[in-house]
Amino acid sequence: MKYCLAVDVGASSGRMILGHKQKDKILLEEIHRFENRIVQKNNQFCWKVDEIFNEIKKGLIKCGKRGIKPESMGIDTWAIDFVLLDKEDTPLTDVVSYRDPRTEGMIEQVAKRISKKDLYKTTGIQFLKFNTIYQLYSIKQNKPEVLEKAHTFLMIPDYLHYLLTSVKANEYTNATTTQLVNTYTGKWDRKILEELDLPVKIFQEVYHPKTILGQLKEELVAELGFNMKVILPATHDTGSAVIATQEWEESIYISSGTWSLIGVEHHSPTCTPKALESNFTNEGGIDCRYRFLKNIMGLWMIQEARRLYGKQYSFAELMKLSGEIEDFNSIVDVNDDRFLNPENMIEEIMNYCRETSQQVPKSPGEVAKCIFDSLVVSYQKAIEEIEEIFERKFNKINVIGGGCQNEVLNQMIANKTKKKVYAGPVEATAIGNIVTQMIALGEIEDLFIAKTIIKNSFEVKTYLPRETPVNNLYRGDKK
Repeated sequence: MKYCLAVDVGASSGRMILGHKQKDKILLEEIHRFENRIVQKNNQFCWKVDEIFNEIKKGLIKCGKRGIKPESMGIDTWAIDFVLLDKEDTPLTDVVSYRDPRTEGMIEQVAKRISKKDLYKTTGIQFLKFNTIYQLYSIKQNKPEVLEKAHTFLMIPDYLHYLLTSVKANEYTNATTTQLVNTYTGKWDRKILEELDLPVKIFQEVYHPKTILGQLKEELVAELGFNMKVILPATHDTGSAVIATQEWEESIYISSGTWSLIGVEHHSPTCTPKALESNFTNEGGIDCRYRFLKNIMGLWMIQEARRLYGKQYSFAELMKLSGEIEDFNSIVDVNDDRFLNPENMIEEIMNYCRETSQQVPKSPGEVAKCIFDSLVVSYQKAIEEIEEIFERKFNKINVIGGGCQNEVLNQMIANKTKKKVYAGPVEATAIGNIVTQMIALGEIEDLFIAKTIIKNSFEVKTYLPRETPVNNLYRGDKK
């Protein structure tokens, strides 16, 4: 039996999931789970990447203790963030998070050197103040000595793969999120780098998903007692998650987690004036497909609210409380920068409602309802923009990822959009990661066959639009 191991690391947790093919189905088993979070270090918000790597080793050790020797493994994480190595291959700085405020004003600074129109036409990437391009330009402006010493640029999963194999490479799907890759060539855009005076030499060759990067380095093999191939999945977690969607051509997808990524898959980039005006992105996908989508502040807001309530409520309990609230309809703009990393998310939501002369949420249920209602409003707006840009209607929405377990939110989406909602699979990212490895190993013929197998392997719930209040989900009416 050939096992493939997916390492899926998100902003709040990481999981290591074994997958193997049995007849025409894929079976999953979680082998290890660990927490991940941003910490304040040296006056910046940072990731503890070395701790992540240590947790990955713990998961590999668990495999060995159970007598399981995976055929291969691959790592996916969030996008945008990176590690800079010096000539000795030592990190030059802490691994700073995209939620750190160091990029304030950088969009405007970069626009003085490259117009937004030209940058979008070349890269197709939406303008978010924390994009890699603005992080690097902030370093250039404020700590130029760091870039002078830099020899290697690796994004987070690239760096973790390097620690496993000693091979340096930049994976395509994640590289495209930097706003430094030419959307038509799929390579680093030298002209942009030179215009911003960023060192071209630090960027590695771009490799696509399904590339066999190498084997574990010798010292790891000695420590673990086994070897395996390291295969590049779509290392951007959304790139892996979208592989598990139900229907490529007919459905809008929402990858629901800390962020909500809402969009469609397409065969070519869409860098039109309307797409720029609506701030959509064209991120690279597997087999050179394009993920035309918009980043929307996702379940980060409810995660922060739960943390501030001392974690006395589970996510399921907050979902239930929100579904029981009537006569409360305040809406916040979830994409407002004030919600990116506030000191107190609940107070920020309350202040927004006060400033906009809306009812201020007081109870946990009202706060949760405000968040979920606001997310659905932002989804509806993004869907309308997608349909306008492509001049067609989509009748289906596929919600994937951990957020697809939120029954209240799923029904709200169906009701608001008047579209059929398919919820699942839950572990979409790990599934996409695993099937990419299986294709590289020859266990699955191609992506078309993989999607058929995924469809046969994992439960998907259906939500039909209706007029019945969502509250009735908690009064016995679940259909």
